[in-house]
Amino acid sequence: MKIIISEIPKEGLDVKLKEKVESENISSTVIAQLRIEKLEIEVIVSGDLAAEVKLECSRCLKDFNSKLMIPVNVVYHPVEELKGEDNYEVRHEELDMDFYSGEELNLSNLLKEQLMLNMPMKPLCADLCKGICPVCGKDLNIDKCTCTITKTDPRFEGLKKLLK
Repeated sequence: MKIIISEIPKEGLDVKLKEKVESENISSTVIAQLRIEKLEIEVIVSGDLAAEVKLECSRCLKDFNSKLMIPVNVVYHPVEELKGEDNYEVRHEELDMDFYSGEELNLSNLLKEQLMLNMPMKPLCADLCKGICPVCGKDLNIDKCTCTITKTDPRFEGLKKLLK
């Protein structure tokens, strides 16, 4: 969905949207309730996103669904502010800032960006997920494994000689 910046009223604009977001590893329907306000050349977008995403557990490798609730607070500036600067270093206080070009603000890009930034780095199907056995590959959440791990850390091999 695109918003024409010059058509944003002084009192702001409330937007509700439901949009399919696709990227290389995410496919989800995002429901957003956003408030869009214009202050001189800045455009402020705030609100909440809700999405259910399919993830792979980083311990047991099973697929599971996770619901994400994402608060949004982004300040847009015209891209013309960057003209003449080849290298621009983003400061900490500018992490919630983005740029728009021309007279349109593409909310689809905002939804995709916010979803990607808020994906868990190490998704877990459950906090107590036991993972898989490194020897036989059994799912330790379902079955107990009888494997014994005898491999020693090579840094302790010298200590092993002292025990003899």
